[in-house]
Amino acid sequence: MKEMTYRDALRLGLQESMQADPTIVILGEEVGRYGGAYGVTKGLLQEFGEDWVRDTPISEEILVGAAVGAAMTGLRPVAELMYVDFITLAMDQLVNQAAKIRYMFGGQISVPMMLRSQGGTGRSAAAQHSQSLEAWVMHTPGLHLAMPADATDAYVLIKHALTLADPVIFLEHKGLYAQSFPFNPESAPPWGRAKISRSGNDCSIICYSRMVQRSLEAAAQMAELGVQVEVVDLRTLHPLDMETVTKSVRKTGRVLVVTEDCLTAGVSAELSARITEENFEYLEEPVLRMAGEDIPIPVAPALEAASVPTNESIKQSILKLMRKK
Repeated sequence: MKEMTYRDALRLGLQESMQADPTIVILGEEVGRYGGAYGVTKGLLQEFGEDWVRDTPISEEILVGAAVGAAMTGLRPVAELMYVDFITLAMDQLVNQAAKIRYMFGGQISVPMMLRSQGGTGRSAAAQHSQSLEAWVMHTPGLHLAMPADATDAYVLIKHALTLADPVIFLEHKGLYAQSFPFNPESAPPWGRAKISRSGNDCSIICYSRMVQRSLEAAAQMAELGVQVEVVDLRTLHPLDMETVTKSVRKTGRVLVVTEDCLTAGVSAELSARITEENFEYLEEPVLRMAGEDIPIPVAPALEAASVPTNESIKQSILKLMRKK
């Protein structure tokens, strides 16, 4: 099977979408000549020109505001923030403008824009460049939220997102860009559907983004101990595919939610509550959560690594869930 890096899959998805739709424009800090903070837009300026791939000043609020305005007037902008941590500077444009305009104008105007950014740990980029802020986005009605875990989903999700009529926040993981994956777009579920990345009957892990890869590695280790773990990759957090989650939960009866997001009031809390409410009589054990520590992300590599779930800590939580510890 063909393999592709996460970065190249994103670039291919953008390239093909721009070739098909001349209203798609890319704007952001160093997206042109430099090719983006992590190289995703490299080469697109040379292919499409400065009218379609435009470098902007370092002003996240103006960048996102310009994207909102451009979307309202007929373009389909893709705005790139170097780090998701900087989304704080543009939250008014996203939460009070992009997410609400369709509703506030009676459906007469929509905002078909995408905000691309990346988050997570793994590069010792410290507390202001390593956060996982998806819970902030997930909390806001009106914003789609995609978080691909492999190259195939990076490609198919970004292509589909660039056909939607409403704003999409597309969060990539800095730890995945250089990683190669099997690339098979025909195998991908449709937008809004989760996928079973590994099938099992003993317990379910519900996860997304880089935690899918770590959960798969932990599940492979557990198989050697005779425990078959099912790994569910959510792929999109809005829409959230509770149907696939529920099927897995009712099959295994034991659930571990794994996120890189902080524990307190994070995505894991929302998922755990929904799973419990909708599957109470099917659960053999209380739902467990594994999430990032409630701390600013440390710059020291060892401390940074310890601040989020690891293969080993996921494995230990599975053992606890199975009462094998």
